[in-house]
Amino acid sequence: MSSPVAPPGRPLPTTAAETYDPRGPQAGELPLSPSMQAFAEEAERLPTDELIVNMGPSHPAMHGTVRVVLRIDGETIKDADVQIGYLHRGFEKECESATYTQIFPYVDRLNYVSPMLNNVGFAMAVEKLLGLTALIPERAEYIRVIMGEIARACDHLTCVFASLAELGGLTAFFWGNRAREHLWELLEDVSGARLTHSYCRIGGVAWDLTKNFEPKCREKLVKVRGLVADIRKLVERNRIFLDRMQGVGVISAEDAISYGMTGPCLRACGVAYDVRKDHPYSVYDHFDFDVPIADEGDNLARYLVRMEELEQSLRIVEQALAQIPPGPVLVDDPLIALPAKREVYNSIEGMIAHFKHIMDGLRVPAGEAYSYTEGGNGELGFYIVSDGSGRPYKNRCRPPCFYTSSAFRQMILGANIADVVPIFGSINMIGGECDR
Repeated sequence: MSSPVAPPGRPLPTTAAETYDPRGPQAGELPLSPSMQAFAEEAERLPTDELIVNMGPSHPAMHGTVRVVLRIDGETIKDADVQIGYLHRGFEKECESATYTQIFPYVDRLNYVSPMLNNVGFAMAVEKLLGLTALIPERAEYIRVIMGEIARACDHLTCVFASLAELGGLTAFFWGNRAREHLWELLEDVSGARLTHSYCRIGGVAWDLTKNFEPKCREKLVKVRGLVADIRKLVERNRIFLDRMQGVGVISAEDAISYGMTGPCLRACGVAYDVRKDHPYSVYDHFDFDVPIADEGDNLARYLVRMEELEQSLRIVEQALAQIPPGPVLVDDPLIALPAKREVYNSIEGMIAHFKHIMDGLRVPAGEAYSYTEGGNGELGFYIVSDGSGRPYKNRCRPPCFYTSSAFRQMILGANIADVVPIFGSINMIGGECDR
């Protein structure tokens, strides 16, 4: 056999310990990336009883969107580096080259679990710039509330049953999925799409509710309540569920506020802040509903708050169905409202109006406005800067998930590796919103 030959400029290793050098590439290997170089250097400095472990982004519980670098001592997490951005899609930059009307499909894909709430939030921000807020038809406002609260219920259901599935509760997953399917059928009947609806319009909504929507909706709500009750009876006295949720992922109200958290995660810390109550918008001041809170700030508290909020959303839908007035669902102004499809296809005026809306865009007066609503995970805001053209100069989104993800590191410090899964599930990080 021939003797091994060292590559040029690099002597052969003389001991087994020298066969791998974490500070530089082996012959024929690619150099380490800066993040992996730092990872290797950090590993060298650790005490012998501590390890650096990667969790994600390919770990199933991280949903392919988050990487958590854990420093562990046995099973205990001593430190963590939470890295977001693996689903970055340039939403805010995309909006600079799209007309205000064309942005609706983009906002659908922020929080893609409750896209109707994104539609409403963006529409309200543009309407604020246009000075249209008080001119939106009342029936359109009621429809926005009905569809938005159904979407919120879908969001909470998805968070809860997906988290339970990650803990091994597959029965609850199937029941929750069935409940969400009932709500998705309602959203599909009205918007024509099951998930990304693009149903809102600047000045109202695309079209009215279907003729049989009210009786069908009331029937579906009864079925959803029955399935939710079954899930709660199944898990809330289950010893395994309680051990994985109670006292795990605790964060105080003071820390939650300092991180900028809102929504169910903040209310689970005992802070009763809800944009619908504290800063009423649309027609939310017409409804009687409660803001559920809990004091523990742990996984169980976040679960319970979401389950109670789900019931409050169904209450709001029932009240809206009883109160909804007749009338138009879109402002009667051809410079603002998209023409109906039948006009686009059958009249030259409708076709030209549609062309101008899509190609040139709705002319929004120069200025800036910030509008905020209660999204599925908290305060969802849109800050829009207009230069007077048909496209926004800037469209900044305040995603509630981003602030909750910032607090994730604090929630997992001192926990076990296995606790990362239920804690991450309880904060309901939606990649499309966080990594906008």
